[in-house]
Amino acid sequence: MDGPDVQAVKGIAGDPALLEAFYRRHIDAVGRFVARRVDDPQSAADLTVEVFIAAMGSAGGYRGGPGGELAWLYGVARNVVASERRRSAREADASRRMAGRRWLDEDDILRLEERLDAASAARHIYRAIERLSEDDRAVVELVSVDGMTVVEAARVLGIGPVAARVRLHRARRRLARELGSPSAEPHRETRTAHVQAEAKA
Repeated sequence: MDGPDVQAVKGIAGDPALLEAFYRRHIDAVGRFVARRVDDPQSAADLTVEVFIAAMGSAGGYRGGPGGELAWLYGVARNVVASERRRSAREADASRRMAGRRWLDEDDILRLEERLDAASAARHIYRAIERLSEDDRAVVELVSVDGMTVVEAARVLGIGPVAARVRLHRARRRLARELGSPSAEPHRETRTAHVQAEAKA
């Protein structure tokens, strides 16, 4: 039998009260996640909404696990952002489907703009991470940029913890070479930039 937390997530598709509570619990975390990956405030706003729409559509498959509902939601957010990169038409389609709804008001947009400014240092390092392979980039961004544990990142990516640790080690070595400092620990630099951005958000 599902626990109360699992039932709460599964219920967001059909219960407005559960959806609102879920949204309030995670809007800030999702906003920061998106802001670290998107430069434009309006695109960040659209994608933040898309994450919650996608979560509603897949909530029935939620089973709990390491990192709980936030780790699961980060996995949803990662897929949404990846889809945006693959399809340039995503923004126009999201705007059409969200017409007439007020998920984000002017204050929300202002907060997103502030987060984008605060996350600029993290995005600078993230651009270096983007030059890694897809598998390496995925695990290093979740652990070093988003602050997840290796086990939580493995759950988001649908792989085992051992495979995640191997990818993370490989990614950090390649990133160190990419940054031109073989003796440096780029994951610490990334985490520092992330912490500074979070402190300003």
